[in-house]
Amino acid sequence: MDFASFREKIGYQPLLLGSFALLASGALAWASNATGEAIAAAEAKDLRDSLSEVLPAGLADNDFLKDTVDLDRDGKTVTIYRARRAGQVSAALFKVAERGYAGDIQVLMAVDMDGRTLGVRVLKHSETPGLGDKVEVRKDPWIRGFDGRSLGDPGPDQWAVRKDGGVFDQFAGATITPRAVVKAVRGGLEFFAAHRAEIGS
Repeated sequence: MDFASFREKIGYQPLLLGSFALLASGALAWASNATGEAIAAAEAKDLRDSLSEVLPAGLADNDFLKDTVDLDRDGKTVTIYRARRAGQVSAALFKVAERGYAGDIQVLMAVDMDGRTLGVRVLKHSETPGLGDKVEVRKDPWIRGFDGRSLGDPGPDQWAVRKDGGVFDQFAGATITPRAVVKAVRGGLEFFAAHRAEIGS
C-alpha cells in the first residue's frame, strides 16, 4: 500500500490529528515542568514584596508566607499571614475588598495585635485614571492616612469620608473610590477584631 492510498483511508486524519495533539500536550507538559518552579518563586517574591510594603521593618523574624491561617469572611476564605517576633504573633497581614466606582478595590492591610493598622495599600482597582487612582501610594500619599488607625481612632461614626461626616479626605470628583477604601479598611479591622484569638494563636 502506497502513501497516497493510505492517506485516503478514513482513519488517516484522526490518527494524524491525535499524533499532533499528543506531541503538543507533551511539549506543554515539559514547558510547564521546566518553568513551574521559576514562576512559583516569582509569585512568592511578588507576594512577599507586597506584604513587606505594609509591614514595618523589624516586626517579623519568621517567614510569614509559611505562617498562615485561613478564615471565613462572608462565605469567602481570607488567608491571614502572621508576622512573628521571638515566636509571638506581632501582626496580621491580609486582603479585603469593597466595590468602588468601576469594580472591586482590593486592599492589603497589616494590623498589629492591638488592632491598629500598620500599613494599607491598594493592590488592584479599576478606578478612573487621574481621579480614583489617587488611592495608589505612588500617585498620592492619601492611603498613608490609615497608618496607626483603629476601630476606636477615629470613633465609629467618623470612619467615613468628610463628605459623610467622617475624618478621611475624599478626592474632588471621585468620592465613591475613597469611600470604598475607608469601608474596606474598617471592615478589615472589624474582621481582625472578631478573629483576634484565632490569629494570635
